[in-house]
Amino acid sequence: MPPLLTFVSDSLTIRPWPDDVIDRVGFDPRSAYVERFWLGVLGPSTTWLLRRVAAGFDDSPDGFVLPLGETARSIGLGDRGGRHSPFLRSVNRMLQFEMAALLGAEELAVRRHMPPLSQRQLVRLSPAQQADHARWQQRRLEEPTDEAQRRRGRQLALSLLELGEGAEEAERQLLRWRYNPALAREAADWAVERHRCADAAARAG
Repeated sequence: MPPLLTFVSDSLTIRPWPDDVIDRVGFDPRSAYVERFWLGVLGPSTTWLLRRVAAGFDDSPDGFVLPLGETARSIGLGDRGGRHSPFLRSVNRMLQFEMAALLGAEELAVRRHMPPLSQRQLVRLSPAQQADHARWQQRRLEEPTDEAQRRRGRQLALSLLELGEGAEEAERQLLRWRYNPALAREAADWAVERHRCADAAARAG
């Protein structure tokens, strides 16, 4: 079990926890998958905390300072004080489920994407949720991954960039449109490179 956190200050420094595999195939904490399946495993407070951190990364991709008292109140946990406070338990559940890792007494690395549930975690769900997850997996297996869908995803991502969205928002939007996570990431990366080439060509006249 990872070491647990006890608060020694009124804030935490949050850094991104990069993971090439999970960042490519995982899910934004604000995604429908997390709400449908991870919520029953992590609990609502920890899920809301991960979503709040994800929003912080949108504004500060390299990291930011999280005010503990204000954050605790904003997700309905009241004052954060005390070794056994609800907010401290939520932070430690992030550590226990390897959604975060301690970098120091006042610094955490937090995942930007959450992995699909493992088999061990699936058994924590109700039978109805387990059946729902099985149906979700089956639909994923049946999703078309042909070249036409890839081209469609790339064009949608490029359109979003041309409208002023960033690469991460384009990827999240493709996930909302039920694109395969790997395909959503590939389409966003392709669109960024295509957009960069178009800008370079325009500057060259």
